[in-house]
Amino acid sequence: MRKGETILDHARRAGVEIYSECGGKGECGRCVVRVERGTEALSPPTDAERKFGLGEDLRLACQAVVVGEGDIYVYISEFGKYSILTETRRREVPLEPLVRREGDRVLYDGRPIDSYRGGIYGLAVDVGTTTLVLEIVDLETGETVGTAARKNPQVSYGNDVISRIEYTMVDKYGLRYLGPEERMERVKELQRAVVGAVNEEVRKIEGKISHLIYEVVAVGNSTMRNLFFGIDVSSLGLIPYEPLRKEPFTVPARELGLELNPNAVAYAPPLIGGHAGADALADVLMVDMHKSEDVVMVIDIGTNGEVAIGNRKKILTASCAAGGAYEGATVRCGLGAVEGAISNIRIEDGRAVFSTIGDKPPKGICGSGLIDLLAELLRNGIMDERAKIKAPFEVTDGIKLYQEDIYQLITAKAGLKTDQELLMKYYGVGLEEVKRVYLSGAFGNYIDVRNAVEIGLLPPVPEKIVKIGNGALEGAREMLISRTRRREAEGLLDLITHTKPNELEEEFAYLVAENMYFGRRRRDVCPGRP
Repeated sequence: MRKGETILDHARRAGVEIYSECGGKGECGRCVVRVERGTEALSPPTDAERKFGLGEDLRLACQAVVVGEGDIYVYISEFGKYSILTETRRREVPLEPLVRREGDRVLYDGRPIDSYRGGIYGLAVDVGTTTLVLEIVDLETGETVGTAARKNPQVSYGNDVISRIEYTMVDKYGLRYLGPEERMERVKELQRAVVGAVNEEVRKIEGKISHLIYEVVAVGNSTMRNLFFGIDVSSLGLIPYEPLRKEPFTVPARELGLELNPNAVAYAPPLIGGHAGADALADVLMVDMHKSEDVVMVIDIGTNGEVAIGNRKKILTASCAAGGAYEGATVRCGLGAVEGAISNIRIEDGRAVFSTIGDKPPKGICGSGLIDLLAELLRNGIMDERAKIKAPFEVTDGIKLYQEDIYQLITAKAGLKTDQELLMKYYGVGLEEVKRVYLSGAFGNYIDVRNAVEIGLLPPVPEKIVKIGNGALEGAREMLISRTRRREAEGLLDLITHTKPNELEEEFAYLVAENMYFGRRRRDVCPGRP
């Protein structure tokens, strides 16, 4: 270990995953490790560590700095296997991949790239802020031959995109902005983390066919897509918060560090704008919004949330930091969708009745459980319409929801609700004119729609809400197997206008504040057609 660096720094460099929601600021308390040997070589506990009341030999990995000589042995607890959605609402699309067989040759877009070796495969990847999902597809039949999912190892650098952007921009020890070369070193570090995880998962797929994978299509929000392709993301942390590269492009897969066929290529679908990326574009493609006569809406709730509304005439999009609190961040009892996380809750006679992922002993509450809990507290009069509770609510021993946790949750849902309402306003429609509301992503797939409507996270039309599973992954798969769908995706940019409601609305903060609570709105921001 190098002197002057933290345990978290060393773990990152070694490719060891330590959960660090705050990106190493000592604020979240999630990167707890046990020092088995070598305590004397570490700096004393900091004020940040003392406030968490850690037990003997326990340290925050982001605060424990190597200051002396000698070996240091650290135990990193496994915080559970993630429950990640790989299922999609599968659709029939023309099988016309850019990679195909002609006799004994493999062609990419008509150009010979290899001899036929018994199979031609492609890889669709959804690079989420918290999770990583991939699907291997037989490009000769269109059939899926393997799927894999895991948490994105970049969580060691922070739970949200802002933390990761900041990591590429700022030297937290020297308290200075990094120069261009140093910035790119950090970008490459983050790229290696996620690409290394893809390589690991591909190697696990039965059949050992990595050498027969000839194309990759990777989607993600603007930060995640560009980090996957090794592109500087610092512009997304500075006004006007736009990515340096939005256009689609193709690069040799080996340049990214992907261990596939030596001639494989990786395709980056276009970004919409701001933090609305290729994942939002894939969602829009997947529901055929650009072909619809009816006005429809897509909501993708994640650490970065996206909303799109429109039809074949025009489409509007917006994005916001929506899901951090609902994915375990900033909530004391919050937990990601891991084994032991309480995933659904109801209140009976004032007491919580719940179940956990994997039927394991409860460790905390994941997003779907937090939505249930808020709705049940409201429904049972334990929380009032101003989101106030008289005392912390105990779910089970050691797991309580505090007033400050509720504040984090209602703030997170308010931003997404405000974007939904303002997009309808900008489009000139009322909710009654929106024919369907598509709910995309793992978080949306597992929540109780009735409870999400109850707390205002989703529009009050449960009969119109349709869960589509991992829409981003399905959109990536369609772009992988069909050049027609890929052209359609690229053509969507001419139809989509990305909006930034926080810049367009002088009273945006007021609108968000109104949407934090559960009482009757004082005014309507969605009046329908003018």
